[in-house]
Amino acid sequence: MRHLEFCDECGALMVPARNERGELVLKCRQCGFEKPIKSKDDYVISQKIKKDPKDEIIVVEDDSAPMPKVKVTCPKCGNNEAYYWQLQTRSADEAMTEFYKCTKCGHTWRNYGGY
Repeated sequence: MRHLEFCDECGALMVPARNERGELVLKCRQCGFEKPIKSKDDYVISQKIKKDPKDEIIVVEDDSAPMPKVKVTCPKCGNNEAYYWQLQTRSADEAMTEFYKCTKCGHTWRNYGGY
């Protein structure tokens, strides 16, 4: 059965960690108390992220922030220069999403980590 473990000393949530001997243990981030893990199969680390529809599109309205420029062709006007930035829009084990904003027409588009 999978469940949360709480510290016997201070009541804070215990998290999986490696001790000084390299063994997998449950450790309290609050007070440092450690508890051995009997079976690795008993513990799963997961996180559910609730996304809002506004999270899907990033619009850069403020041009005062300096951004790097790259040579890339704008799909709207054909200009060969755009501002460039990256954001982690999916899970941490997936590539970052690349965003571009045309320096000429302002069109913004994205590339999912090289796809």
